[in-house]
Amino acid sequence: MSEPTHTENLDQTGSAALPWSRARDLLATQTPHENLTFFVGTIRPDGRPHAAGVGAVWVDDALYFKGGPGTRRSRNLAANPACTVSVRLNGLDLTMEGEAHRVTDTSTLEQVAAVVREGGWPATVVGDGLTAPFTAPSAGPPPWHLYRLELHRAIGIAGAEPYGASRWDFAH
Repeated sequence: MSEPTHTENLDQTGSAALPWSRARDLLATQTPHENLTFFVGTIRPDGRPHAAGVGAVWVDDALYFKGGPGTRRSRNLAANPACTVSVRLNGLDLTMEGEAHRVTDTSTLEQVAAVVREGGWPATVVGDGLTAPFTAPSAGPPPWHLYRLELHRAIGIAGAEPYGASRWDFAH
């Protein structure tokens, strides 16, 4: 991912716009080591929303998360890749909007599995997905699909100094 193409200051109290680097650096340093829950919002075929808590990691400037092929989020993403991913980082609430696409190439799967192993989840690559001896019940049975978020927009609200709120738009 590149830098944002546009930054808008959403703060109404006079704080400066937040730099994207703040959100990016928190994602890079807090995943997979902090106990974070990300919430993926998808759209059901009938248009109703769906949200699920998932584990996610930031690897090489991109966000990755998993889901079993039978989970509602995976079925929704197969029909419509539009989604949101939200997380409370240390000092920054972040919502990301974009499209999630399944990753099947072995090199990326191996790279992401290595990063999540650093955080204590013993993931391995099997075929075109991931597996591990344990997981969250919401992931469904293994092997799990890996998704990469193609970021279109992000909104950050700082809960620690320097305070502020910003929206970042990305080329897609």
